[in-house]
Amino acid sequence: MDSLTSLRVFCMVAELKSFTAASRRLHLSPAMASKHVMHLERQLGTRLLNRTSRHVSLTEAGQIYFDQVRPMLEGLEEAEAAVSNVTVVPRGTLRFSAPVWFANPVFARMLADYHQRYPDVCFDIDLSGRMVNLVDEGFDLALRTTASDNLDPGLIARPLTEVGFQLLASPEYLRRAGRPGNVVDLNGHALLLYSGIRVSDGAHKLGAEPERYKIVLETGNETMLHLGALEGLGMTFLPKWMIEDDIVEGRLERVLPGFEPLVGRLFAVYPSRKYLSAKVRTFIDFFAQDGRLS
Repeated sequence: MDSLTSLRVFCMVAELKSFTAASRRLHLSPAMASKHVMHLERQLGTRLLNRTSRHVSLTEAGQIYFDQVRPMLEGLEEAEAAVSNVTVVPRGTLRFSAPVWFANPVFARMLADYHQRYPDVCFDIDLSGRMVNLVDEGFDLALRTTASDNLDPGLIARPLTEVGFQLLASPEYLRRAGRPGNVVDLNGHALLLYSGIRVSDGAHKLGAEPERYKIVLETGNETMLHLGALEGLGMTFLPKWMIEDDIVEGRLERVLPGFEPLVGRLFAVYPSRKYLSAKVRTFIDFFAQDGRLS
């Protein structure tokens, strides 16, 4: 039995979580798909998949094996395509990490547009806000807003766009605490601070004195900052994607709207590989070219 075919069958079953769906995609019978997986399990001397009448899932060993062989197969397909001048259709599960604030309508619409163009690609997205280890945890890529010198030198980082973080507050807070007319008036205001940045990063650019802010909330979760601002807890810096609807509906207001004090560059970060899989390459290209990111 061809081991390379067995590897492809195993990866397809693992991604689709179904022998029936995988066999249909690969034009095999379910029985033959099962034989290919059992062939791999005999070679490795371990069970790769848990099987019930209704469910298929990876064992711990199967997850480790899948994370290792999937990028190798994707690289092989890309190499074959380069030699034969045949376009590889993006497919499979794209697993990536992104900041918490990517859970917004703009990004959801962009995902829907990408999926319409490449319907064989599905998404597994980590929006926990933590700094994932791409290689050890089996991620295809990460979207990160940071300075280029803060990125792991062992990774490839492609800049996508710049993201502006607006200083915002609710109308209720501004009525109660006063609307700043200039940067000096910012001193003494309540601040909701993202723990990933220093208060001086925004304060110095505005000309305010950071030690005179009153930090009433500090967190690494942008959703909590957003909710706190909506409740009138204080001012905060948030990316414009996250607050566009709030500005239109009057739930939040820009403070000193002529200023955009914090600008971060958005990178697509991925492990260094000679052959980038079609799903990763098309995803990065799609979002780099889409004007909604800017």
